[in-house]
Amino acid sequence: MQKSKVVVRNARLADSEAIAAITLEYARQGIMLERSGENIIEHIRNFFVAEYNGEVIGCCAITFYTPKLAEIRSLAVFSRYKLKGIGRLLVAKAESVLREEGVTEIFVLTLNRDFFSRVGYSEVKKEYFPQKIWRDCTHCPKLMACDEIAMVKKM
Repeated sequence: MQKSKVVVRNARLADSEAIAAITLEYARQGIMLERSGENIIEHIRNFFVAEYNGEVIGCCAITFYTPKLAEIRSLAVFSRYKLKGIGRLLVAKAESVLREEGVTEIFVLTLNRDFFSRVGYSEVKKEYFPQKIWRDCTHCPKLMACDEIAMVKKM
């Protein structure tokens, strides 16, 4: 597989089933919350996909909290394409769009500290992002036993 043949682009409605399948793979492992097809379609303009030979093989989404603060979420790559730089390409695309929008601080909640450290994120306490906690975390089944790590990158 050549990274140069991987295209990272804005997601389209036609990609929603592939995004659901990718995120479901991780949800079944308890690594990510499942995103329903309806939820993906509702937020499709916030998703990016990685495509290889016409197949969607990875995705990520962005969410805005303030004009200066945003989150990268739902970063996932089909397991057969892991460790090939696809996640890095998706994060770079998301960061580029967020930079264009004037965002100065990007955060993630992750179980993969090493990956995000390698792309420039630093660990912080989750309480640093009360907007996230009030918007999303209060609805999460892991609320009282959250094992995710908060990380941030200043742009």
